[in-house]
Amino acid sequence: MKKKKLRKGPFQIMTFSAIGIANAAVDIGSLNVLLVLFPTDERGILALYNTIAYSLAVANSYFWNSYITFRHSAEGSNRQRIAFILQGVVSLGVNNLVFLGANQLFQIIEIPRWLRYNLAKGLAMFLSFTASFFMIKHFVFRDSSKK
Repeated sequence: MKKKKLRKGPFQIMTFSAIGIANAAVDIGSLNVLLVLFPTDERGILALYNTIAYSLAVANSYFWNSYITFRHSAEGSNRQRIAFILQGVVSLGVNNLVFLGANQLFQIIEIPRWLRYNLAKGLAMFLSFTASFFMIKHFVFRDSSKK
């Protein structure tokens, strides 16, 4: 049993990270498409764009993580769906706060707009990705056999 647990941890981190790269492409790609089509510096609109991009990435994350990373503990139950939505809301809050805060900081130091948005998005993604992994692993798809 100990050997299984050792393999499970690194496998989960590795697959979660690979899926995270796909989510990053969805997230960054969506944000940049919105910014190219509808350029803005308004914080409320930036938060809306970031929320749309993040939500698309979260939907992608739920699909792939429930079928691959956490397939042994994913039940598809209402409890898991609600828990996933709650962790998504918390992670979205982290993502938006970091994105808007970092964007403002980078604007003060006069980093060009496109680079500023993408640096802020990268930092926001890293911090919300980290929080999301632990919430998903220990709250959403926790192994019910350990109860």
